[in-house]
Amino acid sequence: MKRVLVADGLQAVGVDALRKHGLDVEVSGSLGEPELVERIGEYEGLIVRSATKVTRPVIEAGRRLEVIGRAGAGVDTIDVDSATKRGVVVMNTPGGNTTAVAEHTLGLLLALARRLPAADVTLKAGRWEKNRLQGVELLGKILGIVGLGRIGSEVARRALGFRMHVIAYDPYLTREAAERLGVESVEFDELLARADFVTIHTPLTGDTRHLLGAAELERLKPGVRIINCARGGLIDEQALARAIQSGKVAGAALDVFEQEPPPADHPLLKLEQVIVTPHLGAATDEAQTAVALAIADQVADALLRGVVVNAVNLPSIDAETHREQAPYVGLAEKMGRFLAQMGEGRMQEARLTYAGEIVGRPTATLTLAFVRGLLGTILSEHVTDVNAMLIAKARGLRVAETSTSESSDYASLVTAEVRTDRGATSVAGAVFFKREPRFVQVDGFSLEAVPQGWMLVFANLDVPGVIGRIGTLCGRHGINIAGMQLGRERRGGRAVSVLNLDDPMPPAALDEIRAMPDIVLAKVVKL
Repeated sequence: MKRVLVADGLQAVGVDALRKHGLDVEVSGSLGEPELVERIGEYEGLIVRSATKVTRPVIEAGRRLEVIGRAGAGVDTIDVDSATKRGVVVMNTPGGNTTAVAEHTLGLLLALARRLPAADVTLKAGRWEKNRLQGVELLGKILGIVGLGRIGSEVARRALGFRMHVIAYDPYLTREAAERLGVESVEFDELLARADFVTIHTPLTGDTRHLLGAAELERLKPGVRIINCARGGLIDEQALARAIQSGKVAGAALDVFEQEPPPADHPLLKLEQVIVTPHLGAATDEAQTAVALAIADQVADALLRGVVVNAVNLPSIDAETHREQAPYVGLAEKMGRFLAQMGEGRMQEARLTYAGEIVGRPTATLTLAFVRGLLGTILSEHVTDVNAMLIAKARGLRVAETSTSESSDYASLVTAEVRTDRGATSVAGAVFFKREPRFVQVDGFSLEAVPQGWMLVFANLDVPGVIGRIGTLCGRHGINIAGMQLGRERRGGRAVSVLNLDDPMPPAALDEIRAMPDIVLAKVVKL
């Protein structure tokens, strides 16, 4: 039974769901690095929220770790690069808290415009400061949204309901897509110059850290108000404090900080123009239930069924696509394992060609399965779909894909070729009726071989007696032949045969075959 460690107080419905899936679950509170390093080695899965930091030492200590699940969207508390190198899947639940964060953003937007927190504090302190606390209306104001993804789009829809004019900057969104939402797409500098309110909804990366720094704050429209419910670090907090103190920025509403909780002497906490909440964007009953159930199902699917959804370091497919692709994924992995054992010399390039109906489906998972099979067969290190491409790159192996909608003999055909410094070897495969994979070509010779178990592959000159001598040898060594496929170029030319064996062939028997007249090569492959 696979084990999962749950930290940071995942809701009980999520824990119950994990157990119903048949996983052994242990629940703890937030863990520091030393505690997590000490405990993680016994678990295949780890689920965290935002408090527990999953660092490189933690990942290296997780010798059995397969999946890290984040019950939420941001993964900046997880060392994704280290996880990828170790072949560990990192997944999140990007959609579960969309409504909660969008509503919190609008709540802060309204509170900032009407100065609600200051009004509440002063009135409770016995002061009636109606004239001093005059606000502004949202009607007709320009809201600038940085990042028009799931949350940014929901904020835009709600802001349009307040009859604001919404402009947005998102380098990954087409102008047409923004316009369909009723949003004007602009460049970043134009957004800074025009917006009365700015709200940020981007991930925190090396490129987006201090997205609003001193220079950007200086280019903002005077009197602008800023909201951040995304990630601390997107705004230079010291520069923002100075911009508010100078009057350039009229106010800010922040749900997130670079350091959480922020230090007591943080300059932004001392400004009445700043509204703060303690990272409450996703803190609704509905959102926490949704993300708990979502991450439980995702982790269980990954650990028990090999279905990966919402991974940040691996192409994801849904369960239905996984079911359809499963025979091809298995075929691709076996093709990689086959070529790893057939080839000789240092591998330089692997080339996959997809033909026919399969071109209309996702093929990235098939390529990963092939590379995993290829490298996992010859390397001692742990190779998974997550780190297969990194390992290939580190070893100088080029991986290329081509595709064509035409396939003459099969509805879908996958062809793989591995080139080494001593030549090239290829195999092609298809999935037959009842979802059964077959090798249909070896080095260009047509045949129909079952890719399983022990396989004797040999090439020979097509002359009488070769097959009989090999059959006799197998009988003499007590090796039963379970199946045989033969392909040849022409009579008297060259031929390739694949024999499925019930038992492994002793090295001495293989040497006898290689010494036979008319044998060009002979290999034993284990799939």
